[in-house]
Amino acid sequence: MAAVVAQSHHIFGLRTGVNNNLLFFDEHTVVFPCGNNCVRYDLDQACQSFIPGTERSQSMQAMAISANRRYLAVAEHKEKATITIYDLQHEQSRRRKVLTGGELPVREFVCMAFSPDSKYLIGQAGGPEWTLFYWVWEKHKIMATVKTTSTGPSTSFCPQDNMQICVSGNGLFKIFRYTEGALKQTNSVKMEQHNILSHAWMSKERIIAGTETGRLLVFESGDQRGSLSVTSKPSTQEKSEDTSSSPALLPRVTAISPYSKGFACSAGPGTVCLFEKTEEKDSYKKNREIKIPPDPCFNDPTQAEQQEISTLCISPSEETLAASTDRGQLYHITLSSVEMSRFGRCQFEFLSHSFHSGIITGLSICMRKPLIATCSLDHSVRIWNFETNALELYKEFQEESYSVALHPSGLFILVGFSDKIRLMNLLIDDIRAFKEFTVRGCRECAFSHGGHMFAAVNGNVIHIYSTTTFENVLNLKGHNGKVRSMAWSADDSRLVSCGMDGAVYEWNALSGKRESESVLKTCSYTGLTLSPDNKTIFAVGSDCTLKEIQDCQILREMASDDAAYTTIAMTHSGRALFTGTAFGTVRAIKYPLPLQKDWTEYQAHSAPITKMVVTFDDQFLLTVSEDGCLLIWKIIDKEGRALKREKEMSYAEEILITKSDLEEKNQFMLELKTRVDELKMENEYQLRLKDMNYNEKIRELTEEFIQQIESLKTENQVLKTEKEKQAVTHKEDLTFAESNNNQKLMLEYDKYHELQLKSQQMQESYEEKLQQLEDSKVHALEKLTQFYEAKIQEKVSALGQCQDETRQQLREFEETIKLTEEDGDRELQDIRIRYENKLRKEKETNIKHEDEIRVMKKKHDSLQRELKNKDLEIDKLKLEQNKLEGIIKSLEKDILVLKREVQKRDVTINDKEKNIYDLNSKNQELEKFKFVLDYKITELKKQIEPRENVIKEMKEQTQEVGFSVQRIA
Repeated sequence: MAAVVAQSHHIFGLRTGVNNNLLFFDEHTVVFPCGNNCVRYDLDQACQSFIPGTERSQSMQAMAISANRRYLAVAEHKEKATITIYDLQHEQSRRRKVLTGGELPVREFVCMAFSPDSKYLIGQAGGPEWTLFYWVWEKHKIMATVKTTSTGPSTSFCPQDNMQICVSGNGLFKIFRYTEGALKQTNSVKMEQHNILSHAWMSKERIIAGTETGRLLVFESGDQRGSLSVTSKPSTQEKSEDTSSSPALLPRVTAISPYSKGFACSAGPGTVCLFEKTEEKDSYKKNREIKIPPDPCFNDPTQAEQQEISTLCISPSEETLAASTDRGQLYHITLSSVEMSRFGRCQFEFLSHSFHSGIITGLSICMRKPLIATCSLDHSVRIWNFETNALELYKEFQEESYSVALHPSGLFILVGFSDKIRLMNLLIDDIRAFKEFTVRGCRECAFSHGGHMFAAVNGNVIHIYSTTTFENVLNLKGHNGKVRSMAWSADDSRLVSCGMDGAVYEWNALSGKRESESVLKTCSYTGLTLSPDNKTIFAVGSDCTLKEIQDCQILREMASDDAAYTTIAMTHSGRALFTGTAFGTVRAIKYPLPLQKDWTEYQAHSAPITKMVVTFDDQFLLTVSEDGCLLIWKIIDKEGRALKREKEMSYAEEILITKSDLEEKNQFMLELKTRVDELKMENEYQLRLKDMNYNEKIRELTEEFIQQIESLKTENQVLKTEKEKQAVTHKEDLTFAESNNNQKLMLEYDKYHELQLKSQQMQESYEEKLQQLEDSKVHALEKLTQFYEAKIQEKVSALGQCQDETRQQLREFEETIKLTEEDGDRELQDIRIRYENKLRKEKETNIKHEDEIRVMKKKHDSLQRELKNKDLEIDKLKLEQNKLEGIIKSLEKDILVLKREVQKRDVTINDKEKNIYDLNSKNQELEKFKFVLDYKITELKKQIEPRENVIKEMKEQTQEVGFSVQRIA
């Protein structure tokens, strides 16, 4: 194991896409998924504890909490879908059971629910089967299964009945009852025209279901009895026949949460409605709307209002309503403040902080302040504090941000966008740009340790700028692929970079020259870090190995099995390395690197880790991922102690503020002071008026009380006289009662004496009877002893006879044993002699066989040599065959060429013969020249004849070559 341990400390973010992803454990603790963990967040103390997910979990599908708030069920998708149940009352949230679909092939469980007594669990499997499972989860026993056949279903138990289950979905609303070992449907309602997104039990018979068209369907005993609209202001309950006439484009009711006074439901983007019961039977009235407020830090503040509510939950005492959204945000509101609100609309507040809702692409820290800067594809930049675990600042921009770097002072920030990089001030309540640089698509940027320079990457070029003059000092060119990571040396004299081209370069930050290089084209590097002495480079990439590079050479490689490393970081003390994987896990590796694979792996994120960094005091490890979460790890040793700091870090408390903002704040403060003075005057005047009113009321009340006191005095005197009369009558009654009681006591005393005499007589008679019984017992015992003594003597004599017989039998048995032993020894000698002869013969045959084997081995070796020679000959013949085939192909080509030439010559001969014939027929006068023409013709024929002979010879050669090829084959 590694000498250094990473312990989960705090996490910022919410994992979306999980059904029922926000739950109340108790009045002040919520549970929600983040990364590959379930987080228990204490609302009062703002602290967290973690329930790590299972190893190699591909995705988390659903969550559910039991009715007694003790057990948490988490559905995960791995090679096989599983449901893990945790005991929340245990300190470490111990894992109790792991449920599966048994022999049925289940890919995922999309929703779950516990029974009211927390003994049973239902789980809805996904498509294409859509099977509903019913477990006794403590025994890991499947009680029943049934196919629901619907997309996007939700399931729940009746809060008063373990055997009754509701399943709803697209065109589906079914109620099942567990009877006779099976789940049987008890209703028959056609819901083809409705897409039910959520439902909730209001009583044992009544269910309210929400649709994507903004309707709330009311069901009684499985049949639809009416509907409500989340957009209508009056509390009207419509008939089920009118549901088809509702508008098609209405708010989606994605979540419903019941409570004692009614229920809360989502009513479109950023809106939650509260419905309460009315005095009318089976009726509900909408009396409040709760909105997600606009966010002033967003580029478009109304974007926050467009979030869709994914989960609603109410605390056990019904004091708090919490909600999660599809953009990974958590909100809450106290219901008492909603009820006390004068108006119908209220606003949510963030449960903890605003989170990222997209892939986090950049991570940076500074030296002078405990700040963390992150940027994401959700267009926002956020500043966190790892000491207070709080969000300090955040701002949204118009375009996506790819990289971020904090200045060592913590007062400035550099952010890379698609068209430029911006240098910005971190003000008291804003992030404001003051300089822009034309570096497009900057995916990596970093300040030097001194803060006087910064490096920014544009594709395969690294630009170095001065932070004082803003001039482009150097351009480092040499990478053939995109630069993925870079790091400054401790003295800022060197810069190390790695890229997709498999190159790790070390640059001189003063001259811009490349001092060393290590190129491995088979690996695309994704991250690197430097050792504390700046002599060793550690790099990770696509080949799933960790490389230790020194002096342009790879000293050591450590394979990561099947996990691809995405990023790497090292403690400033040099005690350990931390790597992030494509599975979202973090590995702690001891340094110097061990000879064998040795690391400690932690479950962290649900997507590949993009960036990782260790704080300057080695107290915390920070990781961000594509799941949009920031995880803070506490670095400790094996004994649980924090790492020793080389020097104490004192963080600065200074903040930046512009002059105009300061003047505005001062003006605002003056206005507030004047307003406070005015309010004081008004309050004093109001207090005086109230004092006057209260004094008058006190006078009136004192007069009333004086009159009441006098009337009470008179009543008291009347009561005293009545009391004295009652006391006299009471004394007379007491004396009469005492005389009666004394007479009764005398009678009871006489009865007691009579009973005592009777009991003495009974006791004497019983003692006589006992004496008689004892005497009879003694006589009976004497008779029995005499009888059994006689029997014992008989048995003793019989035993003596049996002993004599056994002695004789033993003697006979010993004699037979001696005889059998003698016979056995003789037989053993005979057998020994026989088998020794056989052994000699076998040995002789073995020697012969060994000689034959040696001869056969020699023959075998010679045959193998011959086979090898034959193989060589075959290879040679194959080569010759290939050569001959090449010659044949070339000869065939020559034959084709010659045939074409012959055809051309034949054509020319035919043409000339035709010309001769025409000349002979037409011009008889030219007969004189006939001899000359014949001579020419004969010469031409002589020229053609050798060509024909050559063609014949080539044909014969081709035939011979063909025969030879056939023989070789």
